[in-house]
Amino acid sequence: MFERLTFSFKAKFSRLLDNAEDPAEILDYSYERQIEQLYGMRRDVAQLATAKMRLVHQRDRRQDQFVKLESSARRALELGREDLARQALERRRLLGLELVDLGRQVSELERRQAQMVAYGREARAGVERFRYRKEVTKAQYAAAKARVTISEAVAGLSSQLREAGLTLERTRGKLEDMNLRAGVTQELESAGTFAEIGAGEDDIDRRLRELSSGGSIDAQIARMKLELNRGKP
Repeated sequence: MFERLTFSFKAKFSRLLDNAEDPAEILDYSYERQIEQLYGMRRDVAQLATAKMRLVHQRDRRQDQFVKLESSARRALELGREDLARQALERRRLLGLELVDLGRQVSELERRQAQMVAYGREARAGVERFRYRKEVTKAQYAAAKARVTISEAVAGLSSQLREAGLTLERTRGKLEDMNLRAGVTQELESAGTFAEIGAGEDDIDRRLRELSSGGSIDAQIARMKLELNRGKP
């Protein structure tokens, strides 16, 4: 159970890291680290060259002493001091051994310096290639990210437009229904269907009143004709 929980935690943590990391930032950080390593190699080469120059100076001084000791031995022999000549030659022999060792060390440092310079040149070329690929990759990533953002925006806008279209259709349906109901209501009101109860005559009373009023007018006209006929000779 503990192993399963650990594996699940690692998987979730890895997913969180994938979502949080920015490839452009990682590439820039990697490039900066490579630049720092190049500067470190340059410092190492400078330190190696400095150490080599110290050995070269020591070798030159020993070389001068080596030449002077030979002259000193000759001078001692000229003065009849063979013992001093032997001491000078012995010191000259020891200096010769030191010169051989110094020459070997200088040669070794020169070889290592040449190797480091060659490695540094290759490293700089590699860093330049990485910088070019980094910029290209960053541009491609930015373009892909922009396409994803635009696609998501278009998808969201399309969804909103569909929802707005459905809302518009529902609104139009409601408007048509409301207009239809208003027309029916107006027609029924004109027909007196919605007359208030107890407020007066209804439709039947109104029609009877019209008939009765029309009948009384006919009766009045007949009566007036009769009266006019009676007044004639």
